[in-house]
Amino acid sequence: MDADVDAVMDSGMDVDTGGGRGIDVLVLGGAGVDTVVYVPELPLPYADSYLIDRGIRTRAGQTGDFVALGLAALGLRTHHLDLLGDDPEGDLVRALHERHGIALTAVPQPAGTKRAVNLVSPDGRRLSLYDTSRGRPDDRFPPDTLRDLAAASRHAHVAITPGCADALPVLRAAGVRISTDLHDWDGANPHHEPFAFTADVVFLSAAALTDPEATMRRIAGHGRAEAVVVTAGAEGAHLLTADGELTHIPAVAPPGPVVDSNGAGDAFAAAFVFGLLSGEPPHRCARLGAVAGAYACTVPATESAALSRDALLTAAHH
Repeated sequence: MDADVDAVMDSGMDVDTGGGRGIDVLVLGGAGVDTVVYVPELPLPYADSYLIDRGIRTRAGQTGDFVALGLAALGLRTHHLDLLGDDPEGDLVRALHERHGIALTAVPQPAGTKRAVNLVSPDGRRLSLYDTSRGRPDDRFPPDTLRDLAAASRHAHVAITPGCADALPVLRAAGVRISTDLHDWDGANPHHEPFAFTADVVFLSAAALTDPEATMRRIAGHGRAEAVVVTAGAEGAHLLTADGELTHIPAVAPPGPVVDSNGAGDAFAAAFVFGLLSGEPPHRCARLGAVAGAYACTVPATESAALSRDALLTAAHH
């Protein structure tokens, strides 16, 4: 691997860079830090000040971190690759991975570690404010590092954060199955299209879609997706498979009070990929995703927790 890369491989896993598959899932991008603020309502009316009685907390955990956490909790050998700054935020991300035994390769990012502010309402809805200054147009992953990790991986889950689009051809050349999460894509923004049309499994939210089915079929028609999943919160999810069949996946009742939707989509994706790598059909994978997503809604955004393999499988059978 490149000498300028800070590799932290503290999970006890040996990465096979000689053509083997010593990594179950390579998570690419999406590492960062969120400041979580529990507000009285969303949208938040203008006021000179608000008193936040539930506190304001900064913690590691953006989309890639949460997917990696979910995968590792399910027993998958997980490796996370992203750009991190030499800053307090980067230290929080490194500590999160070390605490959960997730291998991390951190590429130095002079612009600093990605940051966001999450406003969370009492009913668990979230508004995220992303600091786009923590990135550069020329962000790239070192080619040798990327190729080595791709060659050692069975699957890659790719965030839509800076540098990841240029990694897609390398992953494809390595023969790695790819999944991605387009989050609240509106079906038109061209930034998302390379991810949508390259991945084998595509996740996205229905939040900004006027016609979810049309967007799903466009992804399948223009790309190579064997499964497209649109999550719709309490309305469940929609699954489009390679045979063109569109199926509704019922929502799963959360096992406790809903406190925060932050991380629910990441939990869904992690459980779906777990099912996929276990040889389950897409409909079964989506059921696992629904269970994990429902559980994530019961966990405050200030905490980092994910379902274990036994807990997921037990809940999915009920």
